[in-house]
Amino acid sequence: MNIQNNTAEHEGLPVWRLLAFTMAGFLAIMTETMPAGLLPQIGQGLGISEALAGQLVTLYALGSVMAAIPVIAATRSWNRRPLFLTAIGGLLVFNTITALSSHYGLILAARFAAGMAAGVVWGLLAGYARRMVPSHQQGRALALAGVGQPIALCIGVPLGTWLGTLFDWRGVFWIMSALALLLFAWIRLAVPDFAGQPAQQRMTLRRIATMPGIRPVLLALFAWILAHNILYTYIAPFLASAGLGHRVDAVLLLFGLASIAGIWITGLLVDRWLRALTLLSLAVFTIAALVLGLSGASPVLVLAGIAAWGLTFGGAPTLLQTALADTAGDGADVAQSMLVTIFNLAVAGGGIAGGVLLERSGPASLPWALAALALLGWLIVWSASAHGFRPGHRAALA
Repeated sequence: MNIQNNTAEHEGLPVWRLLAFTMAGFLAIMTETMPAGLLPQIGQGLGISEALAGQLVTLYALGSVMAAIPVIAATRSWNRRPLFLTAIGGLLVFNTITALSSHYGLILAARFAAGMAAGVVWGLLAGYARRMVPSHQQGRALALAGVGQPIALCIGVPLGTWLGTLFDWRGVFWIMSALALLLFAWIRLAVPDFAGQPAQQRMTLRRIATMPGIRPVLLALFAWILAHNILYTYIAPFLASAGLGHRVDAVLLLFGLASIAGIWITGLLVDRWLRALTLLSLAVFTIAALVLGLSGASPVLVLAGIAAWGLTFGGAPTLLQTALADTAGDGADVAQSMLVTIFNLAVAGGGIAGGVLLERSGPASLPWALAALALLGWLIVWSASAHGFRPGHRAALA
């Protein structure tokens, strides 16, 4: 391991190897979100309503939530590459079952199992990518490994819809299976293996959860992701209220491009200014929410707010995963599985809270909820200067 780290230090980031993690994150998110653009086809093909077809997304998310912590905790002794290959193999197998089956119950079970595999991918990704580089490059490595997520979030639904016009919905799942097979071979041939944790080195879940700094990072994560999903889930009615309902696709593209720019900026700066960058991102996110709340029917202000929102959100996973892994130390993989669980709960909570706000107060109320939650996240990060989000250069603090 030391030889690999010294080599990485002299040669720069092992980009080709890290891109396998980028692809894994892209595949996991695409597999989750892509059915949302195929609901009419899936419903017609299976003879069910679109609402029932939408449960393919729900079961996948539920599988991720339920599997991440127990599976990662139970497999800490496994070598990392076999576990990673097992998770990617799971996506391959269960996407293939979904493509082949005509039985709704079996497809739901396959989607739940695919979500479990994705939960393992997310639990492994951060710690695995960080082990491939020296400490002063870990933030950049994680930014590169994480760029697949915003790309997939940006294009997942529209790409699924477009592919559905070229093939039927089963053909789209076959494409996902083919990508999983390609990634399986890529990981096996290019990604190095690392040992798991011996039993004597493993910390209990309770000890990891109560380590100083873990809870502030997870609370900041929940506030940030909950805020994001309150508006992101209901972006269409919000844009319609601002006179941009006919350009949802273009606005989401703007958000996605801004998110990618945010990841690039974060990757450059995270190793030196993790705390300052997290505080700045949440502050700008708060301002962006206020701009959206005050925009009225001004398309220019709405687009400016969306761009600032995307710019700050793009780097959020990298910032939070880096802070959590730094804080958890040898318990990083289990801590990341906790992050996966909290992340998905915040996604679900955003859908519920946003729906309630939409029904009771209308779409104009959504940005104000964002502003309050973003400010709460900022206060949590500000208060966690001793543990969780410490000031200074990460290499000096390691």
